[in-house]
Amino acid sequence: MSSLANVLDSLTVEGELYESLENNAVRCFACGHRCLIREGKRGICQVRFNEAGKLRVPWGYVGALQSDPIEKKPFSHVMPGTNALTFGMLGCDYHCGYCQNWVTSQAMRDPASDASEKLIRKITPRQMVDHARNTNASTVVSSYNEPLITSEWGIEIFKAARQAGLMCAYVSNGNNTPEVMEYIRPYLDAYKVDLKCMSDKNYRSLGGVLQNTLDGIRRAREAGLWVEVVTLVIPGFNDSSEELWEAARFLAALSTDIPWHVTAFHKDYKMTDPANTDAKTLMRAAEIGREAGLSYVYAGNLPGRVGEHENTHCPGCNTRLVKRSGYVIQEYRITGDGKCPRCQKTIPGVWPKDPSTVGLNGIGHPLPVW
Repeated sequence: MSSLANVLDSLTVEGELYESLENNAVRCFACGHRCLIREGKRGICQVRFNEAGKLRVPWGYVGALQSDPIEKKPFSHVMPGTNALTFGMLGCDYHCGYCQNWVTSQAMRDPASDASEKLIRKITPRQMVDHARNTNASTVVSSYNEPLITSEWGIEIFKAARQAGLMCAYVSNGNNTPEVMEYIRPYLDAYKVDLKCMSDKNYRSLGGVLQNTLDGIRRAREAGLWVEVVTLVIPGFNDSSEELWEAARFLAALSTDIPWHVTAFHKDYKMTDPANTDAKTLMRAAEIGREAGLSYVYAGNLPGRVGEHENTHCPGCNTRLVKRSGYVIQEYRITGDGKCPRCQKTIPGVWPKDPSTVGLNGIGHPLPVW
């Protein structure tokens, strides 16, 4: 067993998201893979494992921690201009070849990720709350790797965060199950989902199943969470107009109020063949979203190059309500009760009760906490 495996296995407790089966096997419910894990074996994520008929799960550490602008998640309809204390652990249920966080997400799967052992820091929920307060965060977010597979620890942190008056959110691939959503729903306010493509073949190449994610988006909305969806637009992988139309129509059929972020791919990890996504492609994707009936479509990762697609407009009267440049809020006009000040149309989202508290012209980059 590798040194990294020894360290990670020591930072575990018995999980709650599983059932016991015959012959000391277990069935894990943390993600849509619903792994059948025999005694002494690991799930697809590699960090949940069966020890003597008990499912051991990650606990008591972070592999990444910083306070990000909440727009970086990205959430465009959740407390604009505030910080989000964001933590991640190690491991993932997918193996995306373009993952920007592969050092932590591919731990225990790619030997090149063994360096992630140096990133592990033990921490307590109370310390997490202290870090959130010290960086003036409004929200605590589980991200960087897939939060579903570390839900037991995430919820332990969120319980403390909620008691301290903080909001809580997941940044997820959406590969959830009814069991995990019932488990996390009482402690979550918002849930961002990566809708990676509309091709099941391409989804399976990443380690997922398209239908699981589509069901996961529906499930999160039915749970009453605020949901935003992101599609990383990758040339030659998911950037055809037909596929973008399919994604936009799916979301619009659920609700035209779902914010859809189309963001720019850049070469990373193992996916170095496609060209980086240009602004023209992002604007085409955003325009498809609008034509499909979505009220809030955002083009990200290329600040200053996508025109009005960074901003929030009222779908009723087209008044510009939030002006953004990258992760910086430059103008904010939504009322304290979440309405357009001109036509009084309700703008769905989680908005500050006092608009004067919105941080304008902030630094627009993460704050270290260590």
